[in-house]
Amino acid sequence: MKRFYSFIFLASLFMAVTVNATGQKSDFQGTWKLDRTKSTLPANLPTLIGITISFKGDSLLTERVYDSMDGQEYPFTENLTLDGKESAITIYEMPRKAKAGLSAEDTVLNLESTTIFNGPDGAADFLSKETWKVDKTTNILSINFVNSISGTEETGVFIFNKAETPK
Repeated sequence: MKRFYSFIFLASLFMAVTVNATGQKSDFQGTWKLDRTKSTLPANLPTLIGITISFKGDSLLTERVYDSMDGQEYPFTENLTLDGKESAITIYEMPRKAKAGLSAEDTVLNLESTTIFNGPDGAADFLSKETWKVDKTTNILSINFVNSISGTEETGVFIFNKAETPK
């Protein structure tokens, strides 16, 4: 009987540690839709209107959907490691380098990227720094951003609501 209680205790302890270790990252997971009324919308740049986030081990997989200024939507998928190592992809013929890292508590995700944008004046680096946080009580994802291109810097925040999961 003593072994049984020891087993129950160890199993409970293991489950508590496992839930605590994986619980924070899971707060980010899901599909998020932009709340335009609470967000800072960038001027003259496509706007991030939706993002689907998932984690697999130490990797972050996102599908971002941007709304261009003419109402068209442009999605792209990106897979990043969470160790701060840079990875590269091409989005609509524009090279992009990005890196991501989670805070020690897995409550804040930092993402930096450089996309080479080909505009009317030639190629320019579009730099973006994002800080992601989830408010557990309101179930809101906020992405604070600092974007810069051609010496112009813009800061703001995107506020996302978790999309309803179909039943």
